[in-house]
Amino acid sequence: MPGNRKPLIGCRMRWGTIAVFLFVFFILPAQNQKHKLNERKSKLEQEITSTNRLLDETKKNKANNLNQLYLINKKISHREDLIQAIGEEVKGLDGQIGTLNDTIFRLTNHLDRLKKEYARLIYSTYRNRDAYSRLMFVFSSKNFNQAYKRLKYLQQYTNYRKQQVEAILGTQVLLGNKKLELEKQKSSKLGLKQKQEYEKNNLTAEKSEKDNTIKKLTKQEKNLLRRLKEKEAALSKLQRAIEALVAEEIRKANEEKARKASNLAKAEKSSPDASASKAAKKAESPGKSSASNPSATFKSNSMSASAEEVALSNSFSGNRGRLPWPVERGNIASSFGEHPHPEFKNIKVRNNGVDISVPPGSQARAVFEGVVSSVMSITNLHYVVIIRHGDFLSVYSNLKEALVKKGDKVRTRQPIGVVFTDAELNKTLLHFEIWNGTTLQNPGNWLGSN
Repeated sequence: MPGNRKPLIGCRMRWGTIAVFLFVFFILPAQNQKHKLNERKSKLEQEITSTNRLLDETKKNKANNLNQLYLINKKISHREDLIQAIGEEVKGLDGQIGTLNDTIFRLTNHLDRLKKEYARLIYSTYRNRDAYSRLMFVFSSKNFNQAYKRLKYLQQYTNYRKQQVEAILGTQVLLGNKKLELEKQKSSKLGLKQKQEYEKNNLTAEKSEKDNTIKKLTKQEKNLLRRLKEKEAALSKLQRAIEALVAEEIRKANEEKARKASNLAKAEKSSPDASASKAAKKAESPGKSSASNPSATFKSNSMSASAEEVALSNSFSGNRGRLPWPVERGNIASSFGEHPHPEFKNIKVRNNGVDISVPPGSQARAVFEGVVSSVMSITNLHYVVIIRHGDFLSVYSNLKEALVKKGDKVRTRQPIGVVFTDAELNKTLLHFEIWNGTTLQNPGNWLGSN
């Protein structure tokens, strides 16, 4: 008769639980990580394509220029990030392949044990296949209770054999699926390694292109220095014009405040209880009331003279980091502040704003609602449009033409001018600045994502 081996009840349920455990703790996190890496790769590939498009525009001109070098550097940076992202995905696949190998190893061992166990059951059943022996096993019981238990045991033994067959078949199916998944992951890894190698070759070619561009630019260093000095002179002239504009706006605001104070004083004098009101105000702050002294000089540094302008200023400030870009599509060619030239270590570039490279024919657009304070023309910066938003100014220069005039009210994203294209260098750059009164701001801290 069979030995005293206890049958395994619920084998299928346990393997179902194991499958769910593997999915939740290994497969699902890996799928989420793979989805994030795919999104990152897709975004980097789009940025490389966009930069390539702008770079092709610069290559139409035979002369190598700084804009082309900026774009090559940008593309190299994106390409390196893409290669890193592919490497991370390959690393993730290595982890998944390792997990699958471990799972396959455990399943194979478990299947071997199940088959050996089943073989022992078959052999034992074969030895005790005589129905008479099974009946004798039951009828030789000492009492009815023992006979019942022996009968139940034989039933469980038969069920156990069925469960063993099902467990073997289920394990074989699961093992087959895991082997297919392993082959798929290995194929994916091979494809990624090939793509990574392709991107590395592209990176090598781009670095070679960068080296050639630097060599040509080195020959043009004198011309580059001249252009940089001309641009610095133009930006200094723009800065003086902005500071003068701010000073004039502050003067007008203070005059308007003084006028309002004077009108208030006159109104108080004409009222029946003017004397009592005046005495009370003197008692509260003697000699400091602008209403009782209309000629008092206002020394505020604010350009806002009305409640509407104050509200506009607060609204602009509240949108820090969320302002739309001053162009529909473009890339930062030169960032804010003073920094060394990317290749010429003896040259420093100082930028009061940001330079944005755009396709030819692009329009500049207002980043926020406001009033046009000035439209001027400056050598090497062409047309300049300045829009006031309460105490803030947004400045758009290097425009071929202005689409607005002084005093116009503009809305957010309204086109205000067409960006100038340098035919000699074949580049289209918008110079954009933000001021808070007379204080320069980094536009990068104010603009949202493009």
